[in-house]
Order: sequence, then C-alpha cells, then structure tokens
Amino acid sequence: MHAEAHEHAPALSLAHDGAHTPPGAPWPAGYPVAYQPVEPDRFTRMVLRLHARAPRWAVPLAALGCVGLGIAYALISDPTRSDPDAAPTCLLKLTTGLDCPGCGGTRALWFVLHGDLPAAARHHFLFVFALPFLAWLFVAWAGNRAFGWKLPEARFSPKVIGMFLAAWGVFSVARNLPWEPFTSLYV
Repeated sequence: MHAEAHEHAPALSLAHDGAHTPPGAPWPAGYPVAYQPVEPDRFTRMVLRLHARAPRWAVPLAALGCVGLGIAYALISDPTRSDPDAAPTCLLKLTTGLDCPGCGGTRALWFVLHGDLPAAARHHFLFVFALPFLAWLFVAWAGNRAFGWKLPEARFSPKVIGMFLAAWGVFSVARNLPWEPFTSLYV
C-alpha cells in the first residue's frame, strides 16, 4: 500500500543523486530529474571551440592589446588639453556636475605615462595607488597563462577588497564636497 501511494504522486522537481536515498524510498536510484540541461546555442559552441583550439598565449595577448588600446587613446587624445568651456564627456558630470568615481582616471594615466606622478595623483590618487597592484596582477596572470610561469600572485581577501571599495566610495563622495579641504580634490 505504501508503494502504491507513491506511484500516483507527482514527480518532484528536485534532482537527487541517490547517494543518500533512505531505505524503502520509492525511487532507489534517486528522484527523477524534472528538467533537462540546456543545450548551448551555435555562438556558445563556436566560442567554446575557439577557446579549446586557441594557443595559451592568445587570451593574455588579447588582454594586452586592450590595455595597449587604452594607453594609445590616452596618449593620442591628450586629455589634459581641452577647452575650458568644453562639455564634459562623462555622462554623470554632464548631467549632474558631480565628479564620478573614475573622473580624472584618463588624465592620471596620461600623467603616469609621462612620468609625472604628483600630477597623476592630483587627478586620481586611488588610480595611481592601485596601478602597481593591477600591473603585477596582470603580469602574474599572463605569465602563468601564456608561459607557465609560477609567479607569486597577490591574493586579496574579500575584506581587503571591501575596504578598498569603501575607500573608493568615500573618496568619490569627498571629492564632490564643496568645502575646504575637499575642494582641492576637484578635477
């Protein structure tokens, strides 16, 4: 009678591997699977095939190309020379007049590339502070991925990342306050 009651019960939508099936359970191999895994579409299959066939150095080279394009943009555009009455290109600054969390980052990169660290720090201190860490993280990742180097990778705990993001948030608010000494953070 117990087994007959479970024959007409609706199938559960939970998948179970059957490893912990209690004795006398109606499905000794586990619960039936109520859904099928999604078959990847053509684009996803193509990307997976390309990834499987790509040489080890392809992804780090592509990332380096993206960084190179950003550096080239900063060098060519010279963000430090703009008309005083030119409209800002940052959407937040254009609409609200406030400096966004990244305001001054391109100018700071331009000054770093020209070796003027004090001017770079004046435009975006946290970018200049984070740049050596970001550069080392990229070199360690790319060296391991492309050449198999076992460079020590910096491991940041979620607490450290949270503290950095909190400092970035405080910096973003402080640079928009209209009182001294915060007005010196305007860019």
